[in-house]
Amino acid sequence: MRTPSTLEDLIESLRCLPGVGPKSAQRMAYHLLQRDQPGARRLGNALGLALERIRHCEKCNSFAEEPVCGLCRSPRRDVTLLCVVETPGDLLMMEQAQCHQGLYFVLMGSLSPLDGVGPKDIHLDRLIRRAADGTVREVILATNFTVEGEATAHYIGELLRAKGLKVTRIARGLPVGGELEHVDSGTLAQAVVERREV
Repeated sequence: MRTPSTLEDLIESLRCLPGVGPKSAQRMAYHLLQRDQPGARRLGNALGLALERIRHCEKCNSFAEEPVCGLCRSPRRDVTLLCVVETPGDLLMMEQAQCHQGLYFVLMGSLSPLDGVGPKDIHLDRLIRRAADGTVREVILATNFTVEGEATAHYIGELLRAKGLKVTRIARGLPVGGELEHVDSGTLAQAVVERREV
């Protein structure tokens, strides 16, 4: 029996999601059509509405419905501190941790020459303009501690230091509540290297 082409298109469309292979996409499609048609309609409407209304904030490059997001418009934020993160999810984590009171810039990725991702793909020109606007005094690089994240932080650091800006990098180390015997050797070694006086 041949699968209807509309169903094949739905299954193939669901495969664009990260971590969703052919079997998972097929299960999702069957579930939505067989068990949750109202959910499928809601999903379709929400996707359509998001594509129509969501844009990038003109200042921080995160997702927003307005030209400038609420976070960038907030008078409570320290405009002299700019934290650079890779994704909107990273921004959300920083906000949940309540560890940064300044503003943000979201790269929407990291440098990855092997994947064809260069400086233009992560909006470095916009970041440089934003950081060098005369208001920012310190740029905090909070990219991930992956090869790509480290390369991105190094590249951005070099560019911003050349503009006379203070550039810092978030520290690495042991997780809060972590036990030494359960931590990987790379994290432990980095924690020792980045130790501080008490």
